[in-house]
Amino acid sequence: MRLLAFLLLLALSAPAGAVQPDEVLADPALEARARALSQGLRCLVCRNENIDESNADLARDLRLLVRERLVAGDTDAEVIAYLVDRYGEYVLLEPPATGSNLILWVAGPALLVVALGGAAIYLRRRRSAPEAAAPPLSEAERARLAELLKE
Repeated sequence: MRLLAFLLLLALSAPAGAVQPDEVLADPALEARARALSQGLRCLVCRNENIDESNADLARDLRLLVRERLVAGDTDAEVIAYLVDRYGEYVLLEPPATGSNLILWVAGPALLVVALGGAAIYLRRRRSAPEAAAPPLSEAERARLAELLKE
């Protein structure tokens, strides 16, 4: 009985998609394609959430648009191209590393390499720099030190 309750709890805790029953296509193959496409598309209202999981009205509109394009006979690539033309590459959760996006893909690792190189140069120069000798004590300082040490 506990196992059944645990399995039921586990099933209920799984993330439920935001796809409404009236959005689901009658053709299971087209519906599977629509779900696969919508998992790779960003909700333009919710940050970093795909339209398949988002409850935003715009995400619903995008899900319906994807399904309309698939029913019209578009291929997956044509649906993606249509959405990118309409909303820009921001609609893709994983934009391609081409064109102006290439700068964004390369900038992070490049800055990390530059920072590590700068740290290595700094540490090498610091290690090879001669130690600065402390100036010798004056007679007054020596007398004061001797007096403090006697106490």
